[in-house]
Amino acid sequence: MERYQRSVLGVFGTPQRVLVRGEGAHVWDADGQRYLDLLGGIAVNALGHAHPFLVSAVTAQLATLGHVSNFFANPLQIALAERLLELAQAPEGSAAFFCNSGTEANEAAFKLTRRTGRTKVVAATGAFHGRSMGALAMTYKQAYREPFAPLPGDVVHVPWGDAEALAEAVDNDTAAVILEPIQGEAGVRPAPAGYLAAARRVTRAHDALLIFDEVQTGIGRTGAWFAHQLAELNGGDDITPDVMTLAKGLGGGIPVGALVTFGPKVTELLQPGQHGTTFGGNPVAAAAGLATLHVIERDGLLANVVAVGRRIQEGVQAHPLVDGVRGHGLLIAIQLREPVAAAAASNLLDAGFIVNAVAPDAIRLAPPLILTAAQADSFIAALPAALDSVPQENP
Repeated sequence: MERYQRSVLGVFGTPQRVLVRGEGAHVWDADGQRYLDLLGGIAVNALGHAHPFLVSAVTAQLATLGHVSNFFANPLQIALAERLLELAQAPEGSAAFFCNSGTEANEAAFKLTRRTGRTKVVAATGAFHGRSMGALAMTYKQAYREPFAPLPGDVVHVPWGDAEALAEAVDNDTAAVILEPIQGEAGVRPAPAGYLAAARRVTRAHDALLIFDEVQTGIGRTGAWFAHQLAELNGGDDITPDVMTLAKGLGGGIPVGALVTFGPKVTELLQPGQHGTTFGGNPVAAAAGLATLHVIERDGLLANVVAVGRRIQEGVQAHPLVDGVRGHGLLIAIQLREPVAAAAASNLLDAGFIVNAVAPDAIRLAPPLILTAAQADSFIAALPAALDSVPQENP
């Protein structure tokens, strides 16, 4: 740890442990302690750690063709784009742009909005879209924004989930509305019923783009390939965005992000030379994406996500400190009655469970999609003791 602090830029604070290996849903630290990884690298490790199929696909591709630059195409990049468009039910004329992370995908989306000839972007309070300058402008948290002001301008934040406020903010000067179907960093807060549909209606009425940021919620995390496909969030209607951004689970741990444009009108907004990236869509990252999607489908992981997620939601509610549970699939927040999430997460870590105190009073779970019922039960059994021993203001 001393070597880390002497050599690694301290933007992440002090690491909690030094992790040295992983297998399935478990990781081990440098002292040999085993942990059940219920955070999954913040929703990244969709297939867990060292999944044999992913390892084999990446290893084979690296031994065949690792990187070619974007002056050349590669078959895996094309196949991954085609697969994503299929899963997204994107119409003819849609396309995918590959990059390396969620913030880079949202940065591309932000640039794309400028090509509408308008500059106004409407985002939501509580939104997290990344920390690069354009993505940060659309992110809400003041602690992230203020040290870097002024940010790229003309971004308006409206109250999350308030369809009337959204309708009032969107006008004929609006280039785009960007929304997360479930706000992850704000504490796993799903869009209220009808909100996404209302966003679709108001953006259509003003010829503005609708961008769904599915960086955290996409690739099966919620039990659907993309969260906006969930009936609980779309109200049973098929809501097609104009743009969707992806990353995190897409590569199963290999860095890859994507911007998906829906239909030729949006796809043609960015022309050759107007955007790019060095590593995006390279054969190894594309192989990882294809392998991840293949295993999710082959092993029926969407159904597993729904079943195990429901098991956790039903199993953790009995403790008096738990005020409720929210989320979909395996993106879950346990709401606490007091701001003791950090202490509870620390107790759980000591007991061998990795979770995230996403808010002072909320614990976030985003485990690998391969999590088993038995592994979920082990967490459910351990949670009461972790909560019993936190310091409370009103015991």
